[in-house]
Amino acid sequence: MKPCEIKKDIYWVGAVDWNVRNFHGHTYSTQRGTTYNAYLIVDEKITLVDTVYGPFSNEMIARIREIVSPEKIDYIIVNHVETDHSGALPDIVKACKKAKLYGTTKCREGLYKHYYGEWHFQPVKTGDTLKLGKRTLSFLEAPMIHWPDSMFTYCPEEELLLPNDAFGQHYATSERFDDEVGQAELMDEAAKYYGNILWPLSSLILKKIEEVQNSKLSIRMIAPSHGIIWRKDPAKILNSYVSWAKNETKPKVVVAYETMWGATQTMARMIVDGITDTGTSVKLFDLAQSDRTEVIKEMLDAKGFIIGSSTHNNGMLVAVAGFLDFLKGLKPKNRIGAAFGSYGWAGGAIKSIEGTLKEAGVEIIQPGLGIQYVPDDVELKKCYEYGVNFAKQIGKE
Repeated sequence: MKPCEIKKDIYWVGAVDWNVRNFHGHTYSTQRGTTYNAYLIVDEKITLVDTVYGPFSNEMIARIREIVSPEKIDYIIVNHVETDHSGALPDIVKACKKAKLYGTTKCREGLYKHYYGEWHFQPVKTGDTLKLGKRTLSFLEAPMIHWPDSMFTYCPEEELLLPNDAFGQHYATSERFDDEVGQAELMDEAAKYYGNILWPLSSLILKKIEEVQNSKLSIRMIAPSHGIIWRKDPAKILNSYVSWAKNETKPKVVVAYETMWGATQTMARMIVDGITDTGTSVKLFDLAQSDRTEVIKEMLDAKGFIIGSSTHNNGMLVAVAGFLDFLKGLKPKNRIGAAFGSYGWAGGAIKSIEGTLKEAGVEIIQPGLGIQYVPDDVELKKCYEYGVNFAKQIGKE
């Protein structure tokens, strides 16, 4: 794959990882792969913005060589320390012997603890600029979006924002731009990325977007470090981030459960039938079988969560427990919830689910529904009405 010119004399020189299926350990599934985007700016001073994951360093260097000799690179901008973006730095620093690195003070600390290299590094802060020739780069610190070292780089002459992990997607394609791919698929990956990685940082993200807007930056292109570059409609992803950061929701319910011998599953399906018959949108997931990354993506714009589990050892089954612990870390706001499940001689799962939902910030709006052993016809009707009543509460919000 050749370099891609995204603006006059500005090139994508990253790498496409078609085969990766898990990210951040196994917390995020990447069924569509990902890209590691790096950008080469050819001016009086030649500048590389970000690098790629270490195993792809040779690919990136080969793409750079198609444009200029790496030895001619003057500056390397490091927007973020995480190894999927900095892993190639040891190789590229060797190839770019005169290059000076730019990043935040936290970035310098992080790079040293990752690679223990004594590199020529210039710390920068918000408002600092770097003159390249015809172009200028300005820097905007973005701590905890999503690491303490993170920053954005902006080129005013090109109206180009290089925000590293913000506005990205784990999405491997041969295309580079938003107008070259299916919009449904693109926004699906963008929402999944936000929900699983950035959701707990929503208040910081909202403040940062407001800071960018208040600074009157003109943005005609957003080139993130994962996935597609936004050239046709950068406002689309900016507006989506504002909505997600505000925890805006739709009249939609996610029902997620785990069952031991099928009774809780039967309850779940009847609850979903009740919700469906009110005209409310609903998604159903068996947490023991489903991709957690997809479930979280569906929760991102859902107003209501109904969580179910059979009782085991006076508590939840393990898939539900692990899922709710992950959800708690994402800190959803403005959500309502409820719990259900079957039990044998003693309950406990419902109380545990409700407790964890409350810790996550979800408001419990109706008492939990527990049924002993296998539900009969009368109890199935209760499940149906449980879904109907929950959906009505969604409509009142």
